[in-house]
Amino acid sequence: MQVKTLKTYFKSYKESSLEGRYIHTDKIRSLLNSEDLKPFIKAIGYSVNNELIYSITIGSGSKKVLMWSQMHGNESTTTKAVFDILNLLLADEVLSKSILMHCTLKIIPILNPDGAKAYTRLNANNIDLNRDAQDLSQPESQVLRREFELFKPDFCFNLHGQRTIFSVGNTNYPATVSFLAPAQDIECTVTSTRKIAMELITIMNTTLQEQIFGQIGIYDDAFNSNCVGDTFQSMNVPTILFEAGHFTNDYYREVTREYIFQSLLIAIYHISNHDIDGKSYSGYFAIPENRKLFYDIIIRNTSKLDIGIVYVEKLINNTIHFIPKIEKISDLSSFFAHREIDANGYEVFSAENNQLKAQSENDFVLINNEKISLKLKKN
Repeated sequence: MQVKTLKTYFKSYKESSLEGRYIHTDKIRSLLNSEDLKPFIKAIGYSVNNELIYSITIGSGSKKVLMWSQMHGNESTTTKAVFDILNLLLADEVLSKSILMHCTLKIIPILNPDGAKAYTRLNANNIDLNRDAQDLSQPESQVLRREFELFKPDFCFNLHGQRTIFSVGNTNYPATVSFLAPAQDIECTVTSTRKIAMELITIMNTTLQEQIFGQIGIYDDAFNSNCVGDTFQSMNVPTILFEAGHFTNDYYREVTREYIFQSLLIAIYHISNHDIDGKSYSGYFAIPENRKLFYDIIIRNTSKLDIGIVYVEKLINNTIHFIPKIEKISDLSSFFAHREIDANGYEVFSAENNQLKAQSENDFVLINNEKISLKLKKN
């Protein structure tokens, strides 16, 4: 699919009611109740706090794709992209009709509604649902497994978001989008099931590289049977992890959103038009693995050591705030930053003129008696 076509579709079908990072069930309720989507909506279970979990099932084709978003409640970029895709699929487009004729899609837009509302990774019992694939101790985990068993998907898309700290390999490129064909055994064997997932990733990567060259990574594939993707892969269902990462100055993930939209569309379009055998999987291994080489800010050339700062995302009065935190004071010459500040050889103090301490939160620092803001600069 041509890049121009993908961009046109995104511009035309982006869901304008969803923006920013704080996405929860109340934010999507009007969409779920809309005349267009309502016929495809089903309540499939409850969260710990008795919030309804919904699925959207669309299409009549024999190729079945199960996807779920916000398993981690504070990873919302993929949820926005899912509704962008749904707008396209419901539109009077030849491509949409073709996909829905060949595929049936079951989408769980928010698997962890309690975590989404609280803007936390975990559910209301402080359990990471992506480490609960074997125990199935949580109602949300049980809902996903039940839908998996009832739907019997041919493909699974596990939709997540990743922090700004990730680089593509050892480069100074941020990992804007990352993928993984999860391992299905401890030896990380390249099985026929994984090859199918790898082929789809290779196809998505080819198109993304035309637009964000060098900004696509592969997530660590160490096997963990407690992870949902590894479990489904081990059940011989080709499974792909999607990670929505950082693009320059895109802390609200509206740019990355488009690349996730494109990735999803490329994948389901390819599934709808091909019988995937995994033979074209080798390009997967040319994608560098992610590393954690970024800070949000590094203050360099101080009179002492470099100062690495990360933004901590906090929900305050129903708004996400990015709080600057001193993560590390050290030699950070082998690390990169999304923003750099040159101290010009001066010592750096807190706004109260005190010594900086690791793990402290500071909106401002003093450099040569000049007050420098560490706050996130709005676009």
